[in-house]
Amino acid sequence: MSKWFKSGAPWIWMTGGAVSLSLVAVLGLLLMIGWRGLVYFWPHTIYEWQLSTPEGERYTVIGEIHDREEVPVAQLRGSGLALEGVTEENLTRYLVKTGNREFVPLDFRWILETDIQSRDIPASLAVLERSHNGNFYGYVERVLENGSAVAGDVREQLRARIERVDELNERMDELQRGEIGSINHQLERLRLEQRKLELEGELTEQALADIQAEEEKLRADYRVLEKDLFALRDETRRDSVVVRDMRGQEVTLSLGDVLDVAWPNDMGTVAKTGHWFKEMGKFISGEPREANTEGGVFPAIFGTVFMVILMAIIVTPLGVVAAIYLHEYAGKNSLTKIIRIAVINLAGVPSIVYGVFGLGFFVYMLGGSIDKLFYPEALPSPTFGSPGVLWSALTLAILTLPVVIVSTEEGLSRIPSSVRQGSLALGATKAETLWRIIIPMASPAIMTGLILAIARAAGEVAPLMLVGVVKLAPNLPVDGNFPYLHLDRKFMHLGFHIYDVGFQSPNVEAARPLVYATSFLLVTVIVGLNLTAIGIRNHLREKFRSLDQ
Repeated sequence: MSKWFKSGAPWIWMTGGAVSLSLVAVLGLLLMIGWRGLVYFWPHTIYEWQLSTPEGERYTVIGEIHDREEVPVAQLRGSGLALEGVTEENLTRYLVKTGNREFVPLDFRWILETDIQSRDIPASLAVLERSHNGNFYGYVERVLENGSAVAGDVREQLRARIERVDELNERMDELQRGEIGSINHQLERLRLEQRKLELEGELTEQALADIQAEEEKLRADYRVLEKDLFALRDETRRDSVVVRDMRGQEVTLSLGDVLDVAWPNDMGTVAKTGHWFKEMGKFISGEPREANTEGGVFPAIFGTVFMVILMAIIVTPLGVVAAIYLHEYAGKNSLTKIIRIAVINLAGVPSIVYGVFGLGFFVYMLGGSIDKLFYPEALPSPTFGSPGVLWSALTLAILTLPVVIVSTEEGLSRIPSSVRQGSLALGATKAETLWRIIIPMASPAIMTGLILAIARAAGEVAPLMLVGVVKLAPNLPVDGNFPYLHLDRKFMHLGFHIYDVGFQSPNVEAARPLVYATSFLLVTVIVGLNLTAIGIRNHLREKFRSLDQ
């Protein structure tokens, strides 16, 4: 036994076991997050309950089961419920999502099993997804066009008219973001141009007349487009649908507010799978609504990926140049050792400290100076003197800089000195040796540092809350207006979106599944970015493998 311990085999097995347990724990966590998040998009069964109160009053509830739990009878009796004749120790109660927010106090309610008289699963129960007030549950009675009932199959008519409204909404969105947005951008540019001329004392009568003439032309174009927009909006209100809700009353809903309709109880497995993929696509490509508790997360995905790519573009040259200087040019003295220790210690600084630094230095000092020098006409409204995607990328670049420096230095140290000496002996300068030999051979290590930087930066939230991220950004940092890339704009981020939905949401029960779904999406985005970087690293490793021989 002592020989076995001395051979080191137990420690190998112990290490392997610890790694295996860690891997299983991580995979289990990811599977749990993925399951809890992805099941949210599966079409759930819609129930119709007949309930009765202890006083004998009967009523109907329509909705889907959101959660269930076992509750001790003693606890229920302690809360004031009589529960006469109940002999069980525990009772099941269901958390039911009823929707129809404008007609019920809460769109979630608890139902105790002793109150249930019957529970049915009618195939004709429909779920209408709306742009406001959440889902609406009920029986579709008829479709109206200009107030008159439409003949034909109700389901086919409803789907066809929802598709028509979707096309109209897309045209309105294109109009608002495209031509109308461009006119607003040009009007703002003219306002700033006039203000700039005033500050410089060059606002002549002719210049003012030219600006006003161009402004009037833009406003005339705007009025035409606005008229088209209002006409499209009126078209979306042409059709409506009559739905009988759980109160037994008929409610008329404008199809301009209805995004989709489904009959989950009448779906087979194939239909449910197709609906699941459709809802997933809407979640990834759509925009958030209802205080981020519904809709999609595309702006957050775009903001996260855009900010990480911008951070990588900034941190890579800075980290590589710093590592090359420390390893290839700096002397081997106490000062260099102190600098290396400082770089390593920077990796342990709390990220919120970087956020405070970014807010104070980048936003207020650097951004404020840029505004005074280049954008005085916009003051007191800041341009770069407020949090934005550029300052967020710079802050995270400083945060991840030590990782890139250390990884690059490790790669440089593994290159044999004979390679440098051979290149110099053949007549190459030190700069040519670095550019053509050393950096290509160290490129896999550089990519490793970049992978670690991306993995950390993509999940950071605390510093971004100070230097650029917001709950809801009306415009993406990239659009069709010059200069097309707006680095001064605020942006949405998946990590902050998770925090906002999970802890700042007014409807906790509705938001909880989205927390899991967005968390799983964030992990997927980080893995995708890392796999891309790993693929580039492996390509570089194969490309420059001959230099190692």
